[in-house]
Amino acid sequence: MTIPAPVKIRALLILALLAAFPPLSTDMYLPALPGMAANWQTTEAVINLTLVGFFVSFSLALLFYGPLSDRYGRKPVLLGGISIYVLACLACAQAGSPTALIVGRVLQGIGAASASTLSLAMTKDYFVGAEREKALAHMAVIVSLAPMLAPVLGGLMLAFSHWSAIFYTQSLLGVIALCGVWRLREPAPATTRTLGQVMGSYLRLMCNLRFMTLCTLIALGMTPLFCFIGGSSFIFVTYFGLTEQEYSYFFAFNSAALMLGFWICGRLLKRIPGFRIILFGYAGILVSSTVLFFCSDLGPWGMALPMAGLTLSLGMSRPPSSNFLLEQVKNDAGSAASLIMFTYFVGGATAMWFIALSWDNKITTLALVGMATSALVLMLLPRLGRAQQE
Repeated sequence: MTIPAPVKIRALLILALLAAFPPLSTDMYLPALPGMAANWQTTEAVINLTLVGFFVSFSLALLFYGPLSDRYGRKPVLLGGISIYVLACLACAQAGSPTALIVGRVLQGIGAASASTLSLAMTKDYFVGAEREKALAHMAVIVSLAPMLAPVLGGLMLAFSHWSAIFYTQSLLGVIALCGVWRLREPAPATTRTLGQVMGSYLRLMCNLRFMTLCTLIALGMTPLFCFIGGSSFIFVTYFGLTEQEYSYFFAFNSAALMLGFWICGRLLKRIPGFRIILFGYAGILVSSTVLFFCSDLGPWGMALPMAGLTLSLGMSRPPSSNFLLEQVKNDAGSAASLIMFTYFVGGATAMWFIALSWDNKITTLALVGMATSALVLMLLPRLGRAQQE
């Protein structure tokens, strides 16, 4: 099916909004975490369960949306998932205890998973080959605005209103996404295959050792960024003594580095193969993590500058990494996207739990995670990449 260029452009913008659901759902309320812990007289570990709970439910739900969309079509499944997301945002806004907020965040993760996994699957529906790789890079630049602006917007809301306003804003964004998806052309109509046949293909994909190894390896390489997301508010606010608003600016600075990495990736793709860019990116993560380890006692900027280098390098590698994984499969793009996103965010949830433990120095812990995971990727990925070519 030939898709006209205007339809592809409109789809690209909507897919970018959908792909931004995880950072919008998480980064916007990060400045409120220390205040929540103080107001509810609970611990950092308990409050971090609102992050971990989101990513655990999000990751598990990813496994279902892909196969369902391969059988029933992308739009019906996506509309249902976003509706869950909107209702969950309203539940979070009304939460009166850590437990209630954790439950709301779990439901929010279930809804957000539809947007994240199907936005990736639909890039395979709308774009092919090198065009898809470039589309993923363009999407990534747009999506990176979310983690850059979300904490600043959340910090401003906290200065003038209750934290519940953050979740009401997220519900409004969900309604906007619903309207956009409703007007979108269905790129993968329902099939005549039974759900059992679709799940059979899904299980075969899960038993593909090479594909699952690649997914796990790429997910491990992303864990330093998730450690930063899970621990940054406590590092900057509690450890360095910054205000919530000041912290949001440092977080936005790191997000700007991510956006710059995506932009650099898009430029490099015109001249350098995507697989080589992946390796360049992880080499940058290794160097930046090493610098961060030795600068952990140099104040906020000693944390922010090396972390920005790490995040920029990760941004360079992310679009070609996702395309590299999608290229491993020919059919059942929804199922493949589910597994890819599942491994990404299971790694993310684990990293957020890990960084919330009682470490003497969270910055050096984060740096060691970055050094270990990037070194592992650089050792194994070239060998697996050569195996694909052979």
